Amino acid sequence: MSTSPASFLLRLSRSRRLLVLAALLPALHAADAPLRLTSLVADIVARHPELGFYEAEIAAAKAGVRTAGLRADPELSVELGRKRVRAGAGGPASDGAAWSVALTQTFEWPGRLALRKAIANGEVALAELGLGRFRAALDARVRTLAYGLHVADTKAAAIREVADRFTALKETFLARDPAGITPLLETRVIEAAELALQRRATEAELALHAALLEINLLRGAAPDAPLVVATPALTFQAAPDTDALLAAARENNFDFKFKRAELEQQGFAVQLARNERRPAISVSPFYSQEKADGRESVLGLGLSVPLPVTGRARGATEAAEARRRQAETAALVAQRELEREVLAAAHAFGTKLAEIRRWSPDTAQKFREAAALADRHYRLGAVPIATYVELQSSYLDAVEALLATQEEALAAGLRLRLLTGLDFNAVEVAP
Repeated sequence: MSTSPASFLLRLSRSRRLLVLAALLPALHAADAPLRLTSLVADIVARHPELGFYEAEIAAAKAGVRTAGLRADPELSVELGRKRVRAGAGGPASDGAAWSVALTQTFEWPGRLALRKAIANGEVALAELGLGRFRAALDARVRTLAYGLHVADTKAAAIREVADRFTALKETFLARDPAGITPLLETRVIEAAELALQRRATEAELALHAALLEINLLRGAAPDAPLVVATPALTFQAAPDTDALLAAARENNFDFKFKRAELEQQGFAVQLARNERRPAISVSPFYSQEKADGRESVLGLGLSVPLPVTGRARGATEAAEARRRQAETAALVAQRELEREVLAAAHAFGTKLAEIRRWSPDTAQKFREAAALADRHYRLGAVPIATYVELQSSYLDAVEALLATQEEALAAGLRLRLLTGLDFNAVEVAP
């Protein structure tokens, strides 16, 4: 028969019950404690299931390196038969076994194996770049989602606060016997504002649920699992100058490094195609023996060389040259696109940072206090309905503007870090 934890505790003596609760208290406290953003990011980046795809790709590329530097396997050929020898027309015939064995080894032209190994090493570098790019993008995405969770929750709380005020006022007005047109019209104003707030509250709840759903999927938890992230405090630092950002982007950007690595790969491919125009040589030592009217043995060495009469090797070289030119163009286009994205992200980050620095640290708190003050004085009749509604809406607009600007600055800063690879603490997130 199962026993519930509560009934189990009640059966214990008071001293033992205190010991059990003392042992369980740290675990319960840890379960309810907010999760630090850095811990959340590190956990997702380390345990994301898609990492296995990139790790397997790296393992496959490294296996290709091991095989690229090996010579072709030798070929063993065996022939069996019988031989009949007849002495003259109508003479007696002699039968006997005939067999031969040969071992063939193909020798590549000098430098060909080294080129293939260089291409295979390039595949490993490309796979590692893919893994690094995925981790960096995942880190930025988790940070954006975590702050989006905070933004949606803060918006929803502010909207619920104002909506509760309007609901309380509406219930107060409906409980009275309206005398005259003014109370009736004020009631309708409050009801209309409440309906608009309900819509804004629904949108904030949907944004909160969407952010929570994506974070839970990224960390491998149940979609509806509860998650409490420590409220982040953002500290924005100015970005380096444009020349430093562009230089860092050309050196560290994963996409641009990928294009340069592909260009290097195509250069090796062109050299390999030119090398393969020289034929490989196959050496075949053999031994054969025939037994018919005596024993005859042959020991020799065979050489075979393909004849380049079809022009296939020249066509492969021309195709490799064309792909190399394509890679050059792709690298040039990628560099220009990278410079455009870096400049755009730097401008967006600088603009949002300048806007944030114009704020007072307690801007949102001032609007909140003004909205609460207007609520109290409206109930006393000292504030007209228009001023009351305007202050409540201004409070929500200010909160949404402040959070949206911070969110956009965070996105621009993380984008700039992802593009340049510079961790200059553009956005420092602390609990």
